[in-house]
Amino acid sequence: MSNKVTETEVILIGAGIMSATLGTLLKELVPEWDITVFEKLDKAGEESSNVWNNAGTGHSALCELNYTTEKPDGTMDISKAIKVNEQFQVSKQFWSYLVKKGLIKNPEEFIRPLPHMSLVHGEDNVDFLKKRFEALSNNPLFQGMEFSEDPEKLLEWIPVIMENREVTEPIAATKIDSGTDVNFGALTQMLFKHLEDEDVEVNYNHSVEDIKRNEDGLWEVEVHNHKEGRIEHHTAKFVFIGGGGGSLHLLQKSSIPESKHVGGFPVSGLFMVCNNPDIIDQHHAKVYGKAKVGAPPMSVPHLDTRYIDNKKSLLFGPYAGFSPKFLKTGSMMDLMTSVKPNNVFTMLAAGAKQMPLTKYLVQQVISTKEQRMNDLREFIPDAKAEDWDLVVAGQRVQVIKDTDEGGKGTLQFGTEVITADDGSIAALLGASPGASTAVHVMLDVIERCFPEQVNEWEAKIKEMVPSYGKHLMENPELLEEVKASSSEALGLDEKPAAVHS
Repeated sequence: MSNKVTETEVILIGAGIMSATLGTLLKELVPEWDITVFEKLDKAGEESSNVWNNAGTGHSALCELNYTTEKPDGTMDISKAIKVNEQFQVSKQFWSYLVKKGLIKNPEEFIRPLPHMSLVHGEDNVDFLKKRFEALSNNPLFQGMEFSEDPEKLLEWIPVIMENREVTEPIAATKIDSGTDVNFGALTQMLFKHLEDEDVEVNYNHSVEDIKRNEDGLWEVEVHNHKEGRIEHHTAKFVFIGGGGGSLHLLQKSSIPESKHVGGFPVSGLFMVCNNPDIIDQHHAKVYGKAKVGAPPMSVPHLDTRYIDNKKSLLFGPYAGFSPKFLKTGSMMDLMTSVKPNNVFTMLAAGAKQMPLTKYLVQQVISTKEQRMNDLREFIPDAKAEDWDLVVAGQRVQVIKDTDEGGKGTLQFGTEVITADDGSIAALLGASPGASTAVHVMLDVIERCFPEQVNEWEAKIKEMVPSYGKHLMENPELLEEVKASSSEALGLDEKPAAVHS
């Protein structure tokens, strides 16, 4: 067991979409910096970023109903939808820059155009969708959205869902053709290949066991090199913890004050995958419904066309589940070992508040295949069990923390960046919209952790993301420009080529 010690400028923990994005941004901004990456699995993008573990919707609030809320006076609050959409536009601008510079190739291997739709049943839900459509369709970010309550029109849009359906209550859908399907696993692997070409040291089968601050101010990470069966020590001025659900334990080991009173609640997911090519060929959209009462936002039911290994697939889900693991490849002890003296009351308060969610998750865990098929039949009335297989999706860890609005032990549904006061260490926690907003989130990390350099980097950041520092909604001309430029670079204008399942 040797004690190899190395020093580097930046250490990235976890080879997922977040580390891939931050590493790529930093290599463009300061090519001379040494960056070292540690990943416990044997390749990049295999945990939360993997195509089977990530809905890949290119979250831009085009179809996700939980990003718009109806206020008590009946008006629609679309502020979160605008925010999420603008953040996805930032990702597309950065990916376009990488394609145009030849740093990544073949964008069709990770992003494709695909209509995004919302579908609801019942008078109240149809009213909600109509108000949402009226509020969004006047906004330049949501241009081109259509609304229909006409079953004939819906049959044109979504034949698999409308055929053989008895329409006994109001039904409505919105459709927008500028949606995308994104394979974040493929993108992550492309970005890491680029980083390795730029001499970034990427170490697979290396798990980070501990993180501590040395007297000289550097961060020291203790790494288990599984290939050679030894412990190594590496130091860096800046550490980013991007290990998906595994980030919470590592953040706690850093002992920074910001890591206190923060907990995590794991939610697992399952998908039904269609094995019948005729059904797969008939459906071409991502169709999102409304979450059931008590269900977490990540459990909004959706019927998704996906492109996996250049093959058209059809997935339905996610069915939520519960496992105490924080990663798909994690330990059954993850949840228990994340409870510390400084967060135990935060965790207990969350447990007391979240009884409906707990009850919902227990019901989901004990569901039979037939019960899951009944959920699917709300989308595809004549779905047959033999046409669908069950696949285990990824683990997500929702952040629990004390907030002014929610009080002690508030469950956060979203993506959360926690940084030390001096910016020397940052961790990414949370879930959706996660990967879709990776570029926005990593630019936020750069602003918070390198405040002195950001001014000198600004021109380069604007070259990579032309809308940087501006709200696209307030700059319609710039919005048109970046949308056109991104669509051209990423091949989103063209009708997708026929891909056979």
